[in-house]
Amino acid sequence: MSARKNASSRRATWLAFGLVALAAFSASAQPQTDSIESTQSELEFSVQQNAQVPHDAAVYSEPDFDQDAEATRAYKSALFTLSNITTHPPSHTHNVFSQPTTTTPSLLSALLPNPQGQGPLGSAIRIALKLRQQFFLFRLFGGPIGSGARRRDEEMRGKAIKVVDLLQHSAELGNLDALFTLGYIPLFPPSSHFPSDPKRAYDSLSHHAALTGNASSQALLAFFHATGYADVVPIDQAKALLYYTFAAQGGHKGAQMALGYRYWSGISTVEDCGRAVEWYEAAADEAMSMFLSGPPGGQTLPQTATRLSDLDGGVFGPGASVASTGLNVIKPAVKAGLAQTAGETWDDVLEYYIFNADRGETDFAYKLGKIYYQGSIYSSAGGIGSGSEGVGRVPQDFHQAQFYFLQIARQIWPRDPTNPLQHNAPGYKVENVKHPGFAPKSAAYLGRMYLRGEGVKQDYAMAMMWFERGAEFEDRECHNLLGVMWRDGLVSGRQDMKTALVHFTRAAGQELAEAHVNLGKYNYHRGEFKLAITYFEAAVRFGSTFEAHFYLAKIHTLNMRIANEGFAAGFCASAVSFFKLVAERGVWDDDLLTDAEAAWYSGTERGKEIAILKWWVAAERGSEMAQNNLAYVLDQDRSMLRLTRFAPIEASNDTALLALTQWTRSAAQRNIDALVKVGDYYYHGLGVPDEPEALRWEKAAKYYQSAADTQLSALAMWNLGWMYENGIGVPQDFHLAKRHYDMAVETNSEAYLPVLLSLVKLYGRSLWYTLQGGKDGLNLWNYDADKMSVAERARLKQEIDSGSQDTSQKDGGAQPAHHKEERAVEESEDDGKWYIGKASEDFRRRRQGEAARTAAAEEEDDLYQWARERRNAENERDTDFGPEDYFEAAIRGGHQRQEEVDEFTETLLLVALCGLVALLIYVRTRIVRRTREQEQEPQQDREGQRDLGLFPPPGDPARQEWNIAH
Repeated sequence: MSARKNASSRRATWLAFGLVALAAFSASAQPQTDSIESTQSELEFSVQQNAQVPHDAAVYSEPDFDQDAEATRAYKSALFTLSNITTHPPSHTHNVFSQPTTTTPSLLSALLPNPQGQGPLGSAIRIALKLRQQFFLFRLFGGPIGSGARRRDEEMRGKAIKVVDLLQHSAELGNLDALFTLGYIPLFPPSSHFPSDPKRAYDSLSHHAALTGNASSQALLAFFHATGYADVVPIDQAKALLYYTFAAQGGHKGAQMALGYRYWSGISTVEDCGRAVEWYEAAADEAMSMFLSGPPGGQTLPQTATRLSDLDGGVFGPGASVASTGLNVIKPAVKAGLAQTAGETWDDVLEYYIFNADRGETDFAYKLGKIYYQGSIYSSAGGIGSGSEGVGRVPQDFHQAQFYFLQIARQIWPRDPTNPLQHNAPGYKVENVKHPGFAPKSAAYLGRMYLRGEGVKQDYAMAMMWFERGAEFEDRECHNLLGVMWRDGLVSGRQDMKTALVHFTRAAGQELAEAHVNLGKYNYHRGEFKLAITYFEAAVRFGSTFEAHFYLAKIHTLNMRIANEGFAAGFCASAVSFFKLVAERGVWDDDLLTDAEAAWYSGTERGKEIAILKWWVAAERGSEMAQNNLAYVLDQDRSMLRLTRFAPIEASNDTALLALTQWTRSAAQRNIDALVKVGDYYYHGLGVPDEPEALRWEKAAKYYQSAADTQLSALAMWNLGWMYENGIGVPQDFHLAKRHYDMAVETNSEAYLPVLLSLVKLYGRSLWYTLQGGKDGLNLWNYDADKMSVAERARLKQEIDSGSQDTSQKDGGAQPAHHKEERAVEESEDDGKWYIGKASEDFRRRRQGEAARTAAAEEEDDLYQWARERRNAENERDTDFGPEDYFEAAIRGGHQRQEEVDEFTETLLLVALCGLVALLIYVRTRIVRRTREQEQEPQQDREGQRDLGLFPPPGDPARQEWNIAH
């Protein structure tokens, strides 16, 4: 029996070893693709190729050895080899919170259950995979050994050298596509096996642009001249503008955006809103044409990009940044950052949802279906058609989405008819359903999948069946897409605009953004622009992020061209803003922000450099998010990239200058935290030219003031308060300092502690200043009733200054005292013969003349206006028996000054009361402790007594009797 058991155990051991070896072998095998188009999508080549590369070796042995054929053969061979390199799983993932996963099929995965499947077995497999990632032994035996990894790395480097050599050979033979690719790869290396060589990239692109005039090459050359990237060429904004113009004329969308942004912001050219509209409109038209080239309803919008600073709670951290205070707390990026801080991952979220969905929780099943359908944890507010947030990116899986949606929908519609248009027949729906739950919403997703061919074969009849099922329960998405099908006549015999409008109206009544867009488009094409604007603006309010912006921009452009000069500027600014949003969102072919984010989270220096480069290119095109990300990673206060090639040894001023430039451009696009950051750079002297500190501090105060005027940045208000307190960059003014501190805590309650400490210090400095003989300090015994806002006080000061200058220049106006004296001296010197008593007569005559002029001026005043102002002044006067009622005034004691409470004294009283309470608590604690000790002493004595047997214990009267008896 023991020998048989040993044999069985050996067989089990060998079987387990074989399974492990099979898993390792199947995981290392990678499929190859024969499509050149997929290769180009990995490398973002703009060269269009439609040919398919065969698998056999015929591609390497052409019978005709002419030059063109050899160049084409070498180019195709380079792309084929490059496809083998780029089809390997990348070293990074777009999900910033989870480990990279691969969907590569293998023999073992075909035999074992799906790790993302349902039920206890799927959960057990997921737990085992998590354990494999956590424990060292699993990683040691599951991962490749060192020598194998080195061999594989050497093989990939050899293939990279082969690709470059074949491209060089093809370019030397005259293949211009190979020449462009030879310039693109050194600038944007597709993997770590390719070296980065910006100088070589510039030379190849420059040669290619000179030979072909290619727009893509000219756009990249413009970037080199605009930024001086890698010191390949010096910064030359004139050449950059020239190359951008050539590329934009050639139809390059990115160049059109860059040119529009330059004309809009006045970068190296004069500001020209009209020309900015033209270029942004061209870019938006191209984005819209790509959107409409998709299935019914348009292409799926790309997921939104993410600000890196939002994941950290804003540029200045949680609470101190505008990005994480107020309503911004509910932004997906901020919530994702909090989840990351708490140690959560999207894998944990999916596992929790799957666990509850397997238990039959339909709400979890519906949310899980949404997550798999949109490929993100967070969806946009405008509905299904508005896309999703990139910060919650997870692998998209239409099959899993269909599984969960069907699981919910089958509770109401257990089966489908043979003819989908006859689904109203008996037997296909559960009767007397009053609360359908998530079934109508699931029907909307199922219908959308059949409408667009997402995960299933495109079938308009099935789509209409599911939409009509959901519309029975007034689902807004079903009504909207039913309207699309009736409008476009996607089902034979079912095209009716009136029916479509009925469905659109029902969906719009439930605040669906896309339904408002469809109603707006209907009125737009009929020429009813006023009604169309109403629908499009409502769609924007409800979360539409693409089509509504496009049509609003079109309408504003039309208004700009027919309006007079007074109104054209406003229409132009609105058109530029909307066209810019459309062009930046429609980036299906060139999503620089998403690629940069993926490269940044790869965790390698090469990945970070590529991320910086792509953010930089997008920033030149006017993307505020790219400008913010680029400035954030180069921020000198954080120094995340001080040891890169931008600053190899220490923080350089060039890096600070680049960061300051991007902060400034981001601030110009209404990013308040960036505006405060610009003030910080001027205050600390980072990236600014050499100039006196006083001048820098004045500029910093102006930026802080601009941020504070938005009434959103408590940090800017606190900074201004500190500057007014210390007289840095602004005149020292304790009252304005206190006012800014008060405004900071009013804007953000989280600033209470720093503001309290600052006020205590401010009162102490003001007291010391007053004791030294200073004037205009804070009144320690009366409340500082300065209720005038900072903006009003600054405006009043400006009016006083300008008024004093204007009145001194007007003839016959009131003159300052010293001017009057000078004028009187001049008149007395030029008044002819002098005699005794003339000075007194002239004085009386001047007084009589001034009194007469004053009386005449008073008579010319508007009496009604004077009475109105007097009445308003009396109403505004805070008297005991004025606007307030009698009882409130009586409570105040009949004296206004009793209402003014000294905050400093109140603070001291509160501190004294806290100290008294603490002393009382201490005394009471001592008393209680002493009482307990006294109570415990007899008990301890009783416990310490020995067993006396029959002898009475101490204190017992019988003890004395016992002593007498003995």
